[in-house]
Amino acid sequence: MKKRSLYEGMYILNASLSHEAMQKAVERITHSIEAQGGEVHRVHDQGRKKLAYQINGHKQGAYFVLYFSAPPESISVMWREYQLNEDLIRFMTLRTDKILEKIEFEPLIET
Repeated sequence: MKKRSLYEGMYILNASLSHEAMQKAVERITHSIEAQGGEVHRVHDQGRKKLAYQINGHKQGAYFVLYFSAPPESISVMWREYQLNEDLIRFMTLRTDKILEKIEFEPLIET
């Protein structure tokens, strides 16, 4: 069995997708992870949010955070697949030490 590392992936999907299409897009991402020998541990739906800047005409995105384990060499294969996914606006994958059960953001300090 190949060595697997724990990862945190942030995925921003097209906010204009229907609920069903959004779920299929997330399933496509999870199937990509599993096809590369990975295992998805947790999916956090962070909801729709306004983007900090417009990306390819999109002003809003639906944010998802996935915690998964996968062989390190499979990440580049997944990235190539993600770039072909038209529903995926942006993505980022980071190695992590733990799976967060709940994601909370600190309030911004207004000056």
